[in-house]
Amino acid sequence: MPSYASKECDFPAIFNLGDSNSDTGALAAAFNWTPPPYGETFFHKPVGRFSDGRLIIDFIARSLGLPFLSAYLNSLGTNFTNGANFASAAATIGPPEYIIPVGGFSPFYLDVQYWQLKQFIYRSQILKKQGGVYGDLMPMKEYFSKALYTMDIGQNDLGQGFSSNRSIEEVNASVPDIVNSFSTHVKNIYGLGARTFWIHNTGPIGCLAYIFVNFPPNADQMDSAGCAKPYNEVAQYFNYKLKKAIVQLRKDLPLAALTYVDIYSAKYSLFLEPEKYGFELPLVTCCGLGGEYNYGNGDCGTTVTVNGSQIFIGACKNPSTRIVWDGIHYTEAANKIIFDKISTGAFSDPPIPLKMACHSSPDKKQID
Repeated sequence: MPSYASKECDFPAIFNLGDSNSDTGALAAAFNWTPPPYGETFFHKPVGRFSDGRLIIDFIARSLGLPFLSAYLNSLGTNFTNGANFASAAATIGPPEYIIPVGGFSPFYLDVQYWQLKQFIYRSQILKKQGGVYGDLMPMKEYFSKALYTMDIGQNDLGQGFSSNRSIEEVNASVPDIVNSFSTHVKNIYGLGARTFWIHNTGPIGCLAYIFVNFPPNADQMDSAGCAKPYNEVAQYFNYKLKKAIVQLRKDLPLAALTYVDIYSAKYSLFLEPEKYGFELPLVTCCGLGGEYNYGNGDCGTTVTVNGSQIFIGACKNPSTRIVWDGIHYTEAANKIIFDKISTGAFSDPPIPLKMACHSSPDKKQID
């Protein structure tokens, strides 16, 4: 380990922006709370997360000695002392073309999450000065500059393109504008005082059941892991452009420490070698119903009618042996392994562990 990174960072708080990969209750609070069996593995009840248990952001928080992040939009039982979560399931970077309940995407896209963060910084300090019980639930002013800012978003921008019947080429053509918008938001958040960013790229969407069922690939488009190559290649292109954008951001924001995290490779490794990590049926959904991938006849936690019979769509017997929870999101078991992989810095550029992410790379020559 280089000497510059010999001291662990002291992150007093985490502020997170993103989509369902890190939403701890925003979309559920705004619309419909997640039903059982969501949350069953760790929390033993639904807690607004789109998984059977903890998400990567939960493991990040606990590894830093911090409590789970409260969703900014969840008005019940929230505590923002050590940070806040602005992520929303179904969120995009750019403005969504159609939103819940008319369409499938969140109204709380990245612009809105930034506005919420900006407002939170201002209003939380008014409450802090007033004191009392509400003031006690707000972060200290100095936390905003010392905090870790985590971001995981972009998957739904690609998914929106596919669901709008755009070709692979058309979705690829939209990527530069999407990434430029992301860069603008990083600069804006930096302008609010943020200095340490931990930024995930997007995962292998071509390994998820919702892609197989809704946008069926041809047999010759499948790779050795059984994933759909064309869709994964779109994700890889997005990640390529995102990495280049972060290289530029390091030049534009000299006081920032920006870590690019290759979540794609960490996630894809589970599909490539499932047995190595104790997983079975890597492409088959745990909580679902229908067809080869156990997905497509209804949403996890709902009741559907099949051949005149009412069937509750519940979880598989042992979620810890599955990678995919509901056809779109990952199980707690998968999230834990992914966190263990990325927290070491082995999937990061620069290769700095999570607990040392406040240190900028000493090498001025960035990787293209």
